[in-house]
Amino acid sequence: MKKKIFVLFFWVLFIQGAQSTEKILYEKIDLFGEVLEKINKEYVDEINQSESMDSAINGLLQSLDPYSAYMSPELFNEMQTETSGKFGGLGIEVTMESGVVKVISPIDDTPASKAGIKAGDYIVKIDNNQVQGKSLGEAVDLMRGPVGSGIELTIRRRGEKKALTFNIVREVIQIQSVKSEVLDKNIGYIRLTSFNENSGRQIKKKIKELENSKKVKKYILDLRNNPGGLLSQAIKITDFFLESGEIVSTKSRKVSENRRWFAKEGDITNGKTLIVLINYGSASASEIVAGALKDHKRAILLGESSFGKGSVQSIIPLKNKGAIRLTVAKYYLPSGKSISEVGVSPDIEIGEESDNFLIKTETDNQLNYAIKLLNG
Repeated sequence: MKKKIFVLFFWVLFIQGAQSTEKILYEKIDLFGEVLEKINKEYVDEINQSESMDSAINGLLQSLDPYSAYMSPELFNEMQTETSGKFGGLGIEVTMESGVVKVISPIDDTPASKAGIKAGDYIVKIDNNQVQGKSLGEAVDLMRGPVGSGIELTIRRRGEKKALTFNIVREVIQIQSVKSEVLDKNIGYIRLTSFNENSGRQIKKKIKELENSKKVKKYILDLRNNPGGLLSQAIKITDFFLESGEIVSTKSRKVSENRRWFAKEGDITNGKTLIVLINYGSASASEIVAGALKDHKRAILLGESSFGKGSVQSIIPLKNKGAIRLTVAKYYLPSGKSISEVGVSPDIEIGEESDNFLIKTETDNQLNYAIKLLNG
């Protein structure tokens, strides 16, 4: 009898707690409505209530983490174009940090890269508009514009006392995610600039061409300033270099949705020596590839610690034809380590002396060090 009373007591407490939480939630919803009404009536300027609601939704999502965000129907449509490998703009991957837009990485051969924008730069001003206080979506909207039009970015950079100003002309961005060449007669150099839906197919084709040449004895995979992209492509590309073993796992709120991916048999480079180049601009999918190859001791990592984006975002469509980008899981390397906010550390740390990652550049000390290392 005492046991039944004990269970009943805690069940009553549970119900009361749930009701209290629900009551607080509804009170907050009423409060939000009251605030919106006050703003609409009392604010010094007339406001667009629809835009205010969009900002509120985005604010809710961005309070969770820097990568969750609301996308209007227009932004959602543009995002779908970007992952297919062609879009208009400056050519930078950005996130939000402490109320300011932070550059994850500039993409090779784009206006931002050519102008000298670096990974880790903070965009504090877009033309005459202060970024502080704006959402990431609003800042991205300001950076978009007609092809051929100019834009001025004011940048704060680590180690620089004064703000830097960059004048850039917008272009249609054509992403050729894979470049390759034979260096020093027998080194297959592959530069991967992003992970879009064409990347796996492109890199497999390049490797086969290098293998068929019978010249290549070793490989360099360059993931510097690669901001990431599609998880499926990261898994596919990592698998090219492994015979077996786990590539990456994801853990989400629902245990039933946790997943693990494994390599299939068949290293298409036939186990040749591999060096992977990484830097602070290597993020997300790049870190999965680099981290997995390091954990399996399949590659030597050379360069600088990577960005540290260890989460998976899902694009969830909405009724208004917009969408939300929501963090639904975190990914873990084969070792069980998360790279979130930590990044992947190189086996050999070499700082950058140049921002130019073009093949054969004489000032690229990281690439030159890798070539010397492979040549013994």
